[in-house]
Amino acid sequence: MAGKEIYDLSLFEAVQLNSVLEDGKTFVDCIPKLSLPEIEDKYEQQKQQQRFDLKAFVDENFEMPPVFGEAYESNKQISVEENIRQLWNVLTREPNTEQSSLINLPFIYVVPGGRFREIYYWDSYFTMLGLQQHNRVDLIESMINNFAFLLRTYGHIPNGNRRYYLSRSQPPFFALMVTLLADIKKDEGVFIYYKKELELEYNFWQKGVENTHPGKGNDRVAKMPGGELLNRYYDNNPNPRQESYAEDVHVSKTSNQPKEIVFTNLRAGAESGWDFSSRWFADEQNINTIQTIDIIPVDLNCLLYTLETTITKANRLAGDTEVAKEFEIKSTQRMEAIQKYCWNTQLNFFCDYNLVKQQQQQNITAAGLFPLFVKMATNEQAEAVEQNTRKYLLKDGGLVTTNNHTGQQWDAPNGWAPLQWIAFVGLNNYGHHALAKEIAQRWLALNEKVFEATGKLMEKYNVEDLDKPAGGGEYPGQDGFGWTNGVYVALKNKLGATE
Repeated sequence: MAGKEIYDLSLFEAVQLNSVLEDGKTFVDCIPKLSLPEIEDKYEQQKQQQRFDLKAFVDENFEMPPVFGEAYESNKQISVEENIRQLWNVLTREPNTEQSSLINLPFIYVVPGGRFREIYYWDSYFTMLGLQQHNRVDLIESMINNFAFLLRTYGHIPNGNRRYYLSRSQPPFFALMVTLLADIKKDEGVFIYYKKELELEYNFWQKGVENTHPGKGNDRVAKMPGGELLNRYYDNNPNPRQESYAEDVHVSKTSNQPKEIVFTNLRAGAESGWDFSSRWFADEQNINTIQTIDIIPVDLNCLLYTLETTITKANRLAGDTEVAKEFEIKSTQRMEAIQKYCWNTQLNFFCDYNLVKQQQQQNITAAGLFPLFVKMATNEQAEAVEQNTRKYLLKDGGLVTTNNHTGQQWDAPNGWAPLQWIAFVGLNNYGHHALAKEIAQRWLALNEKVFEATGKLMEKYNVEDLDKPAGGGEYPGQDGFGWTNGVYVALKNKLGATE
């Protein structure tokens, strides 16, 4: 690589913008062999040399990060579930003192697999569902304790335990994890034990509430036109994501929006876990129209409703009736606001709300099943959601994420394990057992078909054409895979228990 290509760039920019490593996440996960200032000094001294080779420089000064599960070979003589049982230990990471971007955690944890070599927030809940079925309470509890540690240390649970993730979180499933552990242990004292951390999570999502005005957002809080409080995804760092630096810079150059706004919206989209989807695009097709921070997501607010009801329970058990009553009121107000702003009477479905335009989004997505999952829909609404899910989202391999074909991974033709579980539980909550079972059976059959062909459980699947792999996204398809493993085992066992 000629020196002139990187003459004015820092080492980080040079590596990321010149695609020295195939995946932008690889470099930010590398383990430096010297201190970073020493490596930067070496780079500044060498980069103007005529024969300077940037890739060779990276190889010389950094140790490449591991790929989790890469060496595992499935055994087709045993069931998919038994392979998953073996995979838990393969995907388990021990605490260590690695000097890199990794935030070292005090307890063991399960990583998704592949390029995802750290714990991920919302992934972990769905992983825990499988661990529960395999009686791995040790892993569930250690992962929850790691999240409690992150809450006490940083005031929130980052996207993952990497320093470059510290400015954002992910869909807030901590309350559901605590509830899962309490159910497994049959011990309501679990709620009291994690009460402080539950409240820390709530405070993070409500930061800036006192300076929020009607029709406006501030950090992750939004005051609706009628004065109600709901939430949005956000990120306080208006720069390209370190792990997707080149991709974000490219999007900013093709967008008509100021680059700081583009970067904030991209980061907020990453916080949503749906990175990326037409849910967040102004034209529902192109990522350069991304407007995540304008959107009040129905699924996020359902999860925060669950957080509020869980804090109510924790305080009631702890004997603090005043705080319990305060959060009971908050949860009721949030439920009423979700009903007011997210129930679309034209589509008969729960939809996101555009705060800037002050109107509902007109797209049916799998996020609209979250109100059934948290039991805040009416029976009539659940009936309509069931009918429209069957009409618009049910495909041969399970539920599709949206009906838009944009090339983004959280759009058609892709289906994702967590959304199958949310739909399965939500529909069963309202007695729509037939559709719930059909979704589960189609999803499990697709997982098994791909496993038979490849020996792998994938991050996502093509639910429309069962002979093609899933596509889209900023990186190749990953196998492993934490939440697919968890949901597969949970659905398999739930169906087995009802048949």
